[in-house]
Parts: sequence; C-alpha cells; structure tokens
Amino acid sequence: MKESDIQNEQKSDLPESPRKSFSLAPKAIKGKIEGALERRKEKLANEDPIFIEPITPEEPPKAEPLVKGNVDVWFLLWAMVLICFGAIMSYSASAVYAEQKYDDSTYFLLRYVLFAVAAIAVTLPFVMLARPWFWRVFSVVAYAGAIVMLLLVLVIGAARGGAQRWIDLGFVTIQPSEIAKTAVVMLLALYMSKYEKEITSKHLFGGSFRKGVLVPMCIIGAICVLVALERHISGLMIIGMIGVCVMFLGGTRVKWLAMFLGLIAVAGVLLILVSDYAQERVDIWINIDKADPLGSAWQTLQGLYAIGSGGFFGLGLGSSRQKFGYVSQPQNDFIFTIICEELGFIGAFTLLLLFGLLIWRGIKIGQRAPDKFCALTVWGLTFKIALQVAMNIAVVTNTMPNTGISLPFFSSGGTSLMLQIFEIGIILSISRFSTSKK
Repeated sequence: MKESDIQNEQKSDLPESPRKSFSLAPKAIKGKIEGALERRKEKLANEDPIFIEPITPEEPPKAEPLVKGNVDVWFLLWAMVLICFGAIMSYSASAVYAEQKYDDSTYFLLRYVLFAVAAIAVTLPFVMLARPWFWRVFSVVAYAGAIVMLLLVLVIGAARGGAQRWIDLGFVTIQPSEIAKTAVVMLLALYMSKYEKEITSKHLFGGSFRKGVLVPMCIIGAICVLVALERHISGLMIIGMIGVCVMFLGGTRVKWLAMFLGLIAVAGVLLILVSDYAQERVDIWINIDKADPLGSAWQTLQGLYAIGSGGFFGLGLGSSRQKFGYVSQPQNDFIFTIICEELGFIGAFTLLLLFGLLIWRGIKIGQRAPDKFCALTVWGLTFKIALQVAMNIAVVTNTMPNTGISLPFFSSGGTSLMLQIFEIGIILSISRFSTSKK
C-alpha cells in the first residue's frame, strides 16, 4: 500500500464533525471578529457623534462622519420675514428724525440694509461649510475676544448718552457687550456638555457643585464684572439670565441656580445704588404719575401715548404722530411703540407671533441637535432672542425701568443687527446636522 493511500485512510477514520470544525474554524473566527467590530461600531454610534468627530480635517475619523443635510427651512423663513419687517418699520419709524438730522429720510433704512446684507454675506459661508466641531473652537475664541474688547472699552471706549460702552472704528462702532452675550452662551454650552456627567453627579463638593456651579459662575462672572464696570445694567441682567438658562438646561441643580440668581440681583441693586443715573430711572418707573411729564418721564409717557393711540388697526403704516419729535429717536429702543401706533393691536400681535414662531422653531432644532453642545447653543441663543423681546416690550410699556434694551431685528444698531443675523446663522448651521432622534 502506498504511503499516500495510508494517509488518506487515516484521514477517513476521523469523525465527520471534527473534520467540519477544522474546515470551518477560520470562518468562525472571522465571524466572531466581524461581530465584535459590528458591536464596537454600534457602541460608537450611540456615543456623542461630535466628540468623536475629528477636530481638524486632517485627523482620520474614529467613526462615520456626520451627514450634512439642509437648513431648517421654517426657521430661515421666520428669520427672513422678521428682517424684512424690521427694515420696513425701521424706515417708517425713522424717516422724520433722519430727515431732520441728516437731511435724508432713508438714512437709517440704508444703514439697516447695508448691515443686514453685510451680515448675511459674512454668515452664509459659515452656514454652508461649518461643522459642529468648528463652533466648539469658535466659542473659545469668541469668549477670549469679548474679554479683550470689554477691557478695551474701559480704556479707549467711546461714550454716548453718558455711557462708555462702544469701540469707535470710524466707519462702524462695536458694542462688545453684545458680542459677550453670544460668547457666554457658547462657552457655557461647551463646558456644560463636556462635563455633563460630573455636573449631574450627586457629590456635594465634587462634580455637582464645583463643576456645575463654581466654574460656570466664573465664566459668567468674568464677563459680568467687566459689563458692570460700564454701568450697563441691562447688559448685566441679560448676560446673567441667559447664563442661568444654559446652566439649568445643562443640568445644574435648581437650588444652586436660585443662589446664583440671588447674587445677580444683589449685584444689580448695588450697581443701582452707586449710579445716580440708574436710581433716577428706577424712581421714574415707580413714580411715573409724579415724574415730570416734560422732563424725565417724557420718553416713557410718549411711548405709552403711541401705544394707546394705535387702537385695534392702527393709524396706518407711516402715519405715526409720535415720531414727529415726541418719541426721541423712535428707530431705537422705542420702535415697538411706533409699530403699535401705526399698525395697532394687529401689527403688535403679528410681531409677537413671528417671534413666537421663530423661538418655537429654535426649540425644535435644539431637540434634534446631534449632541448636548449643539442643543445648549441653539437653546441659549433662542432664549437670548426671547428674553430681549420680552424685556424691550416690558420697558416700553413701563412694566420695568427704562434700561435701554433693543428689539431684535427692529431697533437701529449695526453691531446688534449683525450679531443677531450671525446667531441665526449659527442655529441654521447646526440645523443642517439635526437628527430625527429624541
């Protein structure tokens, strides 16, 4: 018998199942490896997709990259309607004042259009190209820039109406406190999302208090101190409240937030006590019926007259009487009173409805955001718009003291308008990576 026949006979003596197991062994191992890889892939997919996304495009991705979609059409629509509405009312409210001061009734309209177009041109590339990781880096840069500019204001700032809050570049003036509002929202969103587990932990002096309260308070406090040095009470209030909002959404306990709000209130009271200008505003608010109607209470009373004279349908677009020197600079903080006078209750309700739709859509975008940072950023910027609308209307209706709060997309002001459009761009950029989850 040949040797090869002997070997074949020996192989044939082996049981059938071992022979199959030997032949299938490589396939079984391969299957296990593929199964492990698949489980690993699912685990990565369930993790924060932004934290595993590369910080720089050169880095190889650790997981499948996010898929970019279209912007939220409804949010874009409501924003564009508000901008167009703002341009129309900016012209209607300012035409008389602009003609008297600049011999050009379209002066503020042209400025509005110029700043709006410039802001859209600057914002558009970010909406089209920026990925969520970019806004993480941007938040740090914006916060550092806001600190530097707030310091510069104290040294070389331009004064208006007795307040030194602007940096005059000649062709444009910048109000750093407006930039600071956006920067605080975004840096807090970055911090709260990065340390979410520690912030929501149960340790009293560990993660929950130190990382959930002390560090966010320092982020907000550094900006608030510089804004307080400008004696900018309304800016201090807005920054403090939007900071508390982001902290609450980020998981900070309510009892610590109540303490923080108390500190902000105390700081506001102290600021009022050391400012004669602020004390006068508070006294007018409390004693409006006793204040000088031709002096200190003039602006507030004329605004109330404008609101009351509008009735249900208003006097008609462009037909305001109070803008003829009664409401001073009607294109600024008191533009809502002119809207009420010319368009009546219907116009005021339409304005509030448009803002309500924009805010509702912003909340929806935040709910579908790809991670906690994006959600907090969208919600924080949306709350900022809502807060300023509410406070502006409260001021012009004498529900709170006159503190100089602009109405988003309507009040004249290049820096604020450009920043508001840029904030809309940030939300639209994040909406491109929204998910149907949640």
